[in-house]
Amino acid sequence: MRVFVTGASGFIGSALVPDLIAAGHQVVGLARSDASAAALTAVGAEVRRGTVEDLDSLRAGAAESEGVIHLAFNHDFTQHEAAARAELRAIETFGDALEGSDRPLVIATGGPVGTEQDAPPASASPRNAGALAALALAERGVRSSIVRLAPTVHDQSKRGLVGQLVDIAREKGVSGYLGDGFNRWPSVHRLDAARLFRLAVEKAPAGSVLHGVGEEGVAIRAVAEVIGRHLNVPVTAVAAEDAGAHFGFLSRLIGLDMQASNALTRELLGWQPTHPGLIDDLDNGHHFDS
Repeated sequence: MRVFVTGASGFIGSALVPDLIAAGHQVVGLARSDASAAALTAVGAEVRRGTVEDLDSLRAGAAESEGVIHLAFNHDFTQHEAAARAELRAIETFGDALEGSDRPLVIATGGPVGTEQDAPPASASPRNAGALAALALAERGVRSSIVRLAPTVHDQSKRGLVGQLVDIAREKGVSGYLGDGFNRWPSVHRLDAARLFRLAVEKAPAGSVLHGVGEEGVAIRAVAEVIGRHLNVPVTAVAAEDAGAHFGFLSRLIGLDMQASNALTRELLGWQPTHPGLIDDLDNGHHFDS
């Protein structure tokens, strides 16, 4: 299959592209910079220059492909609504290019909730509009599916929300949590996530909701304890009224219990997460390199 990938040089994309190529697919990666283009060329992918705001480039990339995986998203939380609007426009563009073809479109989205059959809450992220738009394309002859990614996609590098918790603990001199700290976040290793996206583009039925969840729930207190041990700082509960000052933008997430199942995804696609869990990756110490 000739697969067009946005976000191809990103955290998950840089694992997905080699996985797709190893499985025998041709990959065309969207690249906005010379560095991204060079990275894609180095692993054997073709390059299409452009950005997710360049709808003509997206349309052409999709039209020339036999499948699309859309990973690109601006994760600057101060620009979240603008990023969600850009993503929705990109998905609508892909839909126009793929309509009636039965070709696959797989998109990454946030917020795994409960099981794959559960709808996001009414207060879900603005990004949910893009997910709904992608699923609706199943009625227009597109083999569309969405992957609800765990909030912590990890490997041995300091990335994402857990990387932010490391930075906060280093700055504040305390590794904190809210309440008793037993609320849970799902997690997934980036290599397991990459394989899930490949399986989805290969065989996910139209309208599938998939959970990119390796571990269904890791207690935030356990995360805080590993961070505290490696930074040699106290591990303690942060009072609810102090959460905003301590955790910043993470204050609205740190106390949530977001346990989510992956059972239906594993059954549907034969996906089996095999790589290290979040605590093991944290405990190797690379997150704490200065």
